[in-house]
Amino acid sequence: MKDIKAIKGKFYIRKLIDEGEHEHQDFKYAISDARKIARSISAFANNDGGRLLIGVKDNGSVVGVPNEEDIYMIEHAASSYCNPPQEVEITAFVAEGGAIVLRATINRAARRPVYCLEEKNRRVAYYRVKDENIVAHPLMVEAWELASGDEQQPWGTLTEEDLSLLRHLRENEISTLEKYMISNHRSKQSARQTVVRLLAMGIIKMEHHPDGFYIKHVDNEPDDQT
Repeated sequence: MKDIKAIKGKFYIRKLIDEGEHEHQDFKYAISDARKIARSISAFANNDGGRLLIGVKDNGSVVGVPNEEDIYMIEHAASSYCNPPQEVEITAFVAEGGAIVLRATINRAARRPVYCLEEKNRRVAYYRVKDENIVAHPLMVEAWELASGDEQQPWGTLTEEDLSLLRHLRENEISTLEKYMISNHRSKQSARQTVVRLLAMGIIKMEHHPDGFYIKHVDNEPDDQT
């Protein structure tokens, strides 16, 4: 299989499957659309990384992959449908019944955002939330771009506008750009700049809830989502 020798992994693969699909793991029965795989790669790369188990159904049943075509599709998705192109580490395992399961590991990108090239070359950045790939909030994308562009530069001291947002979040725990604008009498452009700046600095994060994204103070939490 494309010079990738499958290694024994029946119990290892079963252990992973028993975890189910989650923020860092997705099951794929087969790969027929490189663009769909690129969405998963984008989502994992923009979060904290993850893995695809190819040859596993959504219900956890192991069916295996018939040949090396899935490997080519993954590599094609990562190199041609991701911008910038991403590296994917692929390992083949001999699982239940002798079936071959591929583990495709995607690391968190050193420079975000990682876009998926949709139809008509439309660039969309995805983000992994629980077991879903969702479109990243525009403020997150702006913050990633800002952080990547200024990663070698000191941010300097917090401004009064920065501090006003932090006070607002301590009072409200979670909020939205619109609520912050209204409560602090800020223009949309000014409020947006402040939110993006603090997201890029890692002081605040965007947290996804069933009804959308909210802004939240990080409070030195380890799971920074910007």
